[in-house]
Amino acid sequence: MQIRAILTVQADEAVRRSILRFFKEPVDPYGLKTAPSRKLAAQVARDVETWTEAQRARLCEDLWKSGKLEEGGMACEVYNRTHKSFGESDFRLFEKWIDRYVHNWAHTDVLCTGMLAAALSSEPRLIAELPAWTKSKNRWKRRAAAVSLIPFAKHGERTAEILALSDLLLGDDDEMVQKGVGWLLKVAYPKRPREVVEFLSARRAQTTRLVLRYAAEKMTAADRESVLAK
Repeated sequence: MQIRAILTVQADEAVRRSILRFFKEPVDPYGLKTAPSRKLAAQVARDVETWTEAQRARLCEDLWKSGKLEEGGMACEVYNRTHKSFGESDFRLFEKWIDRYVHNWAHTDVLCTGMLAAALSSEPRLIAELPAWTKSKNRWKRRAAAVSLIPFAKHGERTAEILALSDLLLGDDDEMVQKGVGWLLKVAYPKRPREVVEFLSARRAQTTRLVLRYAAEKMTAADRESVLAK
């Protein structure tokens, strides 16, 4: 595939080593910085505009199957650039990607805070499917359940669903899931401070310290003390 030839040529070993430092889980990068990687993805998206939906879907699938960090990111970028809206069929596809191909926080977050969240915004009834994700053996699917609601939290929306889903993950023993839940609650706080503080204060004993620290980052001193008090 020509895309892989270009990625190989542009790869930089120093950049590859630098990327690896951002991950505790194993990843396999070529070694491209974000800007040239996105530039290539934009060019690919333009090149496949005339392709059928099925052809573009196969391209994205091939990119994911490589296991390469940049190719997974490119699959998201190309799919995003070639779609004006997202709905239930996209939600189903993204769930399949998470189940099969997503193995790190970067792919989880770019997919879920962007396209998956957009699909949920178009079809809010699908939010009801996320609690089941919190029971998955796949740590990235559990994190996905939380971070896909971050755009809603940012605007003070779907607070009841956000808190109910967070409640299912407060005691999760996986660090990356904990960080995802903490991030979600941190983003929810500025618009819904009373609800978030009351929620965490009532559940402090069952909530991991990491979730509490992340969630409290933007709180007032008084709210932070209320949430973090031993």
